[in-house]
Amino acid sequence: MKFIANSSTLVEHLQKISGTLVSKPTLPIIENFLFNVEKNKLSITSTDLETTMTTFMNVESDSKISVAVPSRLVIEILRTMPNLPITFTVDEKTNQVQLQTEFGTYKLAGQDGKDFPKIPDTEFDSSFNIPSETLHDCISKTIFATGNDELRLNLTGVYVDLEEDKITFVSTDANRLVKDERTDVKPGVKHSFILPKKALNLLKTTLSGSDSVVKVDYNRSNAFFAFGDTKLICRFVDERYPDYNAVIPIDNQNILIMNREDLYNSVKRISIFSNKSTHLIRIKIAGSSMSLSAEDFDMSNEADENISCEYNGEDMEIGFNSKLLLELLGSLECENIRFELSAPNRAGVLFPVEKTEGENILMLIMPLMLNN
Repeated sequence: MKFIANSSTLVEHLQKISGTLVSKPTLPIIENFLFNVEKNKLSITSTDLETTMTTFMNVESDSKISVAVPSRLVIEILRTMPNLPITFTVDEKTNQVQLQTEFGTYKLAGQDGKDFPKIPDTEFDSSFNIPSETLHDCISKTIFATGNDELRLNLTGVYVDLEEDKITFVSTDANRLVKDERTDVKPGVKHSFILPKKALNLLKTTLSGSDSVVKVDYNRSNAFFAFGDTKLICRFVDERYPDYNAVIPIDNQNILIMNREDLYNSVKRISIFSNKSTHLIRIKIAGSSMSLSAEDFDMSNEADENISCEYNGEDMEIGFNSKLLLELLGSLECENIRFELSAPNRAGVLFPVEKTEGENILMLIMPLMLNN
């Protein structure tokens, strides 16, 4: 059984789905790619049993082939090849895979494709479409704020809330929260689920620069993403998400408006002098002036800066984790931000002043206690 593939195209497809591979899998065969050839079409699948990716490309073949190929070995040899055709020959009895090029012959120990884990059930409850650029943007603005605590699995993914006329992506690690609401996507159904971080990172990478439409199908346990020549299937995080709206304060009477980049750069400089475990910076706001300071008593380091701002409210002194604040500010693309505050011991809420049409984004950050 044979097929002929272009080396450069093949390695590009393999690298696209290689992110699902794990170094110490519970099932040895998932260290392999599954190659399926039928009617001059090659489908390549990789999985970690939670997330599965498949990509498709054209090849020359008159055979029907199903074989599991060692993933790292085939990528390594293909990376060393120039752009040329490669003939793959599969022994039906031993599943040995032979690669033939103008340079020589290379033999890999394959496995029977029938032993590869089955792709999850593709019966859908519902589906909707979302532009790839929109999905990429929503993932980028929320995934960084997910938690890493395995004891709180519900916070390790991004919560997706579907409604008739909008879709909302929410992430939180209990210290900050991001809510990205898109009214330019209309799922036409009411449903919700939690998408795992690994699958979202793979989507983010694969969708970068794409201008296609992503078809999203889902059932009770899995989501199915199809775009271009790629499919991704992921299992939901089977946990209940907290009521995120309940933690967003709505009576913030102190309003700060200022240039996002100016605040980002100031926080970045001051954070260098903050304590390396708490990353605490102190912010004082009075009138049209903001003072930022940080100190590390253990190392006898300290710094302070003053920058101008537009502030309407009572004089306030509040502390924040500079690392978390920088990630929030860095994920926004607006020129100016609106920072709503109520008290030094209550969460601050960030909004972009210049809004993107069809998008409402809100970011919340919890304060740190100050020792005066």
